[in-house]
Amino acid sequence: MHEDIATIWEADPGAAPQATQWNKHGGRSEKRQLWVSSILVGYSDWPHLAQVCRLERTVTWKGKTRQETAYAVTSLPPAAASPTRLLYLWRGHWGIENRVHWVRDVTMDEDRCQIRTGAGPQVMAALRNLVISLVRRAGHPNVAAALRRHAAHPAEALALVTRGPQSITE
Repeated sequence: MHEDIATIWEADPGAAPQATQWNKHGGRSEKRQLWVSSILVGYSDWPHLAQVCRLERTVTWKGKTRQETAYAVTSLPPAAASPTRLLYLWRGHWGIENRVHWVRDVTMDEDRCQIRTGAGPQVMAALRNLVISLVRRAGHPNVAAALRRHAAHPAEALALVTRGPQSITE
């Protein structure tokens, strides 16, 4: 499937992207360009395939530039998802990845957890999600910093659970 998708744009490498998005934050700039095609519909046996996408990201940070190309499939037909909409949805998916999964994987070091049997892994994942939600609802912009603070001030951590998430400005 990957090869089929990549081949679509090899025939016309100079084709203009159908959607472009720029983003700058904290000295990092990112340009995302998206090409979309429905040419594989009927050709591929991929279930519910309606469109395929090619995304090129050019990221400049600390004076270094890197380029990445990623491919995707979607069941959303062109009438339901224009290239601009698909670019927005793709970006939104990574927002979830960065706000939840990254925090669980890196900040909470979830991958090193040794609970592997029964309902334990699901319970621990739910507890981690609860902690992330409580910390964010309390207004902490950085989960790692909030965890360090609450580790040093357990009464504040307990207050998050017993009183509910109050704003940190209150």
